[in-house]
Amino acid sequence: MTDEPFQCRCVLCHDYGDRDEADRMDLTIIQHVQQHGWHVVMVPEDEIGPGFAQTIGLAHTHGRPELAMSGLDVHATHRMLNTPGEKSAAGEALTDGQSHPDVVDGHQVALSQVDRGWFRTFFGRAIGFYLRPLLPVLQASWPDPEDRFHWDEQADVGHRESQPQLWLPPSDHPVGI
Repeated sequence: MTDEPFQCRCVLCHDYGDRDEADRMDLTIIQHVQQHGWHVVMVPEDEIGPGFAQTIGLAHTHGRPELAMSGLDVHATHRMLNTPGEKSAAGEALTDGQSHPDVVDGHQVALSQVDRGWFRTFFGRAIGFYLRPLLPVLQASWPDPEDRFHWDEQADVGHRESQPQLWLPPSDHPVGI
């Protein structure tokens, strides 16, 4: 990532003459960002990995990083991402290394800067919206009932495998999720 401020070149800021080529999902994202300030994309769990959700529009509307969360029901994750999304929209800076309480059933989430090596794999819709491969994204990681995160060795194997470690470059990521 770069230390330069995020410069929005998204499909809402500029008419690139290709809006008639936008698919239904792109038009829904545009509409939600215009109406609510952001949209949450939900990708259900499948044989490849856990479900995940991500925001699109926080950087456009509020100049804040986008958020991503995985390993829980995508509809619940959608609601959960709205909590830090609303904090961000209200002007609270969300940054790498922060924890935020009361996001997951009274538990905190930990925010980590996503390594750009994951962008094309996980954030294709956001790249399409912003028309650029580099954008600020924070992973919101959730703890187990004992408040242990998936990188903690004390967490059980199921929890450790419930979420990717997107702050690691893909080449350094553990095998599995």
